[in-house]
Amino acid sequence: MAAAKIKKGDSVVVLSGKDKGRTGTVLQVLPKDGKVVVEGVNVATKHRKPTQMNPQGGIERTPAPMAISKVAVADKDGKPTRVRFETKDGKKVRVAVKSGETIDG
Repeated sequence: MAAAKIKKGDSVVVLSGKDKGRTGTVLQVLPKDGKVVVEGVNVATKHRKPTQMNPQGGIERTPAPMAISKVAVADKDGKPTRVRFETKDGKKVRVAVKSGETIDG
C-alpha cells in the first residue's frame, strides 16, 4: 500500500467539482475507498423527522466523503501543491513540490 500523501488535519484545496477553489481541513481519510472528508466542503443535507431523541427535527448538514484525487494539499500561500517524500535526518517526511518546504502533520 502506498504512503498517504494527504492526512487528517491537512489544509487542502478542492481542485474540481461544485466546491472548486474552496479550502478546508481534512476530518477523515478513507484509504480503502480513496476518499476524504473535508470540513465545510461537499456538504450533504438530510431532512430529519421529529423523534423522541430529537423533538425539533429539521435539516441536518454533514460533510460527505469526496474523491481524494479532487483535493490537493494547500501550500502556506493557500495555493494547491503536489506532495513528494524525502528522507531528512533518517526520517521520511512529506515535502511540498512548489515551495520545497516540509509539511507538518
